[in-house]
Amino acid sequence: MNIQGLQKLTLLDYPGKVACTVFLAGCNFRCPFCHNASLVTHVDPGNRIPSEEVMAFLKKRAGILDGVCITGGEPLLAHDLEDFIRGVRELGYLVKLDTNGSSPGKLQRLTEQGLLDYVAMDIKNVPEKYGMTIGIEDYDPGQVMKSVDYLLSGVVPYEFRTTVVREFHKRDDFEGIGRWLAGADRYYLQGFVDSGDLICPGLRAYTADIMEQALAIVRKYIPSAQLRGTG
Repeated sequence: MNIQGLQKLTLLDYPGKVACTVFLAGCNFRCPFCHNASLVTHVDPGNRIPSEEVMAFLKKRAGILDGVCITGGEPLLAHDLEDFIRGVRELGYLVKLDTNGSSPGKLQRLTEQGLLDYVAMDIKNVPEKYGMTIGIEDYDPGQVMKSVDYLLSGVVPYEFRTTVVREFHKRDDFEGIGRWLAGADRYYLQGFVDSGDLICPGLRAYTADIMEQALAIVRKYIPSAQLRGTG
């Protein structure tokens, strides 16, 4: 497993928990607005962190941290992810998984084995605009839609989230996403931020006023929807 980063403390990544975040390299999407290009298209082999080193850190922090967030990249691409999660859970940690939803079978297997305590799934756009938004024009979002349906069934605590980019998201898209995710437990609209580590520089965020308008549209279908990271 190609671990490229370890954030030793986060109060934001795992809602309501004190956690650390493990960053895995590799992704099957090429979202132009991805803020972790160094985990997707510019992976440096020299930055790889041995899993044993991460486990040693977790052993020292047992009883101090509540959980471990596993993000990427796309973590479900890692062949030995299941073994890693089992090791984390044996140390007493809760596990939050970030995913793009493209591997519903793996998501279901990990969930049914009781290895996941929380799932955060990115919703890139309405299904008909998925390919354009993720940088793969002919992408079939069928697998993503399966993951959405699976999480909506309530098998594990979850959230959906959309990073809103002016070049990719319009008013009608928020209507479409709202209808698609209607009744979701938690949904967040996140303002785009240029991290300086983008796959495609030059993209823009919407103003706070436009984000509020987008939220109002989404709330017609998901009353609990909120804004996150928009100032």
